[in-house]
Amino acid sequence: MLSKIRSAIQSYDPKIYGDVRKSAVLLPLIKRKGEWHILYEVRSQAVSQAGDSSFPGGGVEAGETFEEAAIRETMEELSLREKNIKIIGEIDYIVNQRMVIYCFVGELVNVEFEDIEPNLEVEKIYTVPIQYLLNKGPSYFEVEFDPVISEQFLNEQKEANHSFQLRGLKERIPYYEIQNHRLWGYTANLTDRFIQIIKN
Repeated sequence: MLSKIRSAIQSYDPKIYGDVRKSAVLLPLIKRKGEWHILYEVRSQAVSQAGDSSFPGGGVEAGETFEEAAIRETMEELSLREKNIKIIGEIDYIVNQRMVIYCFVGELVNVEFEDIEPNLEVEKIYTVPIQYLLNKGPSYFEVEFDPVISEQFLNEQKEANHSFQLRGLKERIPYYEIQNHRLWGYTANLTDRFIQIIKN
């Protein structure tokens, strides 16, 4: 039995447990008037979470790496060519029970902000100077999540003399109010992490 276990485990390629959506985004850097900016998209009515600010990105397709997905999605959403995207590196990724999001930092090269023509998924684009974000951090708000368990399940466990103690979850979430745009959720988290990394 142990030899079977050893064979199975040693040849196993570990992956994220569960049926999670795999996504990748690009945190795009672009130079404007001699100053480095982060580029953001405002999602159009043609996609979910319309009006939210986001980075270009989306789901990873079969046979595609996370980095390849980030580049492809950026090309599609901003109507760029691969030669316009120069990957600098990768920062921390986000994992929860529903999805994993990898984030790559890349420079937009040989293209001016004014010449970028987003596709139908993007209502508009805007940029924020990195220096502004270094000087002015995000605000934070706390969200509490309490577990909800069906009455039937609880009754079944009581009958079987089982007890469960489930804890709630508290999250501290960053958000930014910039140029009449509200930046929150995963995009704010990744922005905040990027700024922390370059500060340190």
